[in-house]
Amino acid sequence: MNRYLKLVNMEIHRFRYILFSLMGITLLLQCGSLIWTLQRVVSAKEKGLTQAEVGFAIPKFLSFPWAIVNTKEWFILPILLSITVLVLYSIIIWYRDWFGRSTFIYRLLMLPSARWVLYVSKLTAILTFVFSMIAFQLVLLVGENMLFKTIVPAGMRTDSTFVEASTINPVLNTLLPKQFEQFIYSYGLGIIGVIVIFTAVLLERSYRRLGILYAIGYVVVCAAAILLPAILPALESSSSYWYPGEIYRIELAICLIVPVISCCLGFWLLRKKITV
Repeated sequence: MNRYLKLVNMEIHRFRYILFSLMGITLLLQCGSLIWTLQRVVSAKEKGLTQAEVGFAIPKFLSFPWAIVNTKEWFILPILLSITVLVLYSIIIWYRDWFGRSTFIYRLLMLPSARWVLYVSKLTAILTFVFSMIAFQLVLLVGENMLFKTIVPAGMRTDSTFVEASTINPVLNTLLPKQFEQFIYSYGLGIIGVIVIFTAVLLERSYRRLGILYAIGYVVVCAAAILLPAILPALESSSSYWYPGEIYRIELAICLIVPVISCCLGFWLLRKKITV
C-alpha cells in the first residue's frame, strides 16, 4: 500500500504543472469572457443604448444562465482543451517512462512489488486529475456566479443558481450532470476508456510493430462491443427480439466485462510479456 501511494504521488508530482496550467487557462478564459460580456452589457443598459446602437441583444434583466449562454464558446474551449490533454496523457503516462532518461520504466518494473500496482497507480493518477478538474470547475462556477452578482446591479438582474447555468450549457451539462445515474454512466464510460487505452499501450509495448495492430484492433473491438447494444434499437431486424430492459442489461454486462478483461490482460502483459 505504501509503495502504491508513493507511485501515485510520483505521477501527480510529474503532472502538477500541466494540471495547474489547465486550471489557470480555464480560470482566465471563463472569468475574462464573463467580465468582458457583463461590463459591456451593463454599460449599454446604464447609457440607455438600444440593440441597434450596440449591435447585440440587450435583455431587460440579466441572469447567470444568460451570461453562460453568451460566453459559451469561452466556457467550452478550456473544457475541451482539458479533456484532450487528459486523453493524450493517458497514453503519454506510459510512454514517458519508456522514452525518459535511462528508460525509467525498467526501474519501476524492478520495484519489489507486484507489477499490477504500477498499472493501478497510473490509473488512479489519471482519475485524480479528472476529478480535480471537475471539482475546480464546480468551485469556479460558484465563484463566477458571485462575480456575476458583483458586476451586475441588483436592479438589472434576476437571481439564479449555477446549477441552472450548467444545465443550459451542453458541455457543462455533460461534465456536471444533475442525475447521479447520468454521472455514473458518463464517468464510468470514461474510466473504461482509460483502462482500454492502458491495455492498448501495453499491447504495443509488448509486441512492438505487430503490437500496433493488436492495440488498434483491441480498441476497435472494445468500442464496438460497448456501442453495439446502443444501436440495436435502430436495427429494424432486432426490434422484435430485444426489449429496452434487455438491451440495458446487455449494455451493463458489457461495460463490466470490458474493463475486467482489459485489466486482466494488462496485468498479464506487465507480468509475462514486458521483461527487464
